[in-house]
Amino acid sequence: MSVPQVSRGGAGDGTAPGASPGARRTPTRRRLFDAAVTLIAEQGFSATTVDEIADRAGVAKGTVYYNFASKNVLYEELLRDGIDLLADSLRQAADSTTARGGTRIDALDAMIRAGLDFIACSPALIQLYVAELWRTNRTWRATLTSVRGRAQSVVEAVLREAVEGGELSGELDIPLTASALLGMVLVAALDWQSFQPDRSVEEVHAALSRLLQGRVGGGGQAPPA
Repeated sequence: MSVPQVSRGGAGDGTAPGASPGARRTPTRRRLFDAAVTLIAEQGFSATTVDEIADRAGVAKGTVYYNFASKNVLYEELLRDGIDLLADSLRQAADSTTARGGTRIDALDAMIRAGLDFIACSPALIQLYVAELWRTNRTWRATLTSVRGRAQSVVEAVLREAVEGGELSGELDIPLTASALLGMVLVAALDWQSFQPDRSVEEVHAALSRLLQGRVGGGGQAPPA
């Protein structure tokens, strides 16, 4: 599983936020990210060693420490970059939909599809993210909280615009609804990938669209798959 590039800097790479991908994501660092996310998904963070990451990436152990101060820093960067990219995907889907004249409900539906597509391409990364949400004793907990907030804020922004535009009730609990929508996509997609892989992304999207239309949009027909 390849972790795609993003354009934000982080604590472990010595670049400022907003640095260009070329300045941060060298082929070696990409291989280390790929190796780490695959191994940790297979056997857990604690059981995965730096030696194994280096071996899977095809580099010397010292190369890992040259690029990242520790295994913890590597994993923290992996989470940050991956969830930032998810947030970017959601934002682009919403912006594209509204730019074409769609409603904010349409934008939320487009975000569901974008989330499913992202998870289909990066299932191990999302599996790690969801697993870490339940742990409170990790050194990267603050980073996890921050990146979760970035992804959720994208959904909150669309919900807020929908309320302001009269598409949704002013009584809507925006933060909780955003969390519920994001969680619905993450958990449903992981269940799909793990237990119902024969289903197409169109089928999964259609099912979640009906939930969105019925529970948030207040009824109506789900968009065609």
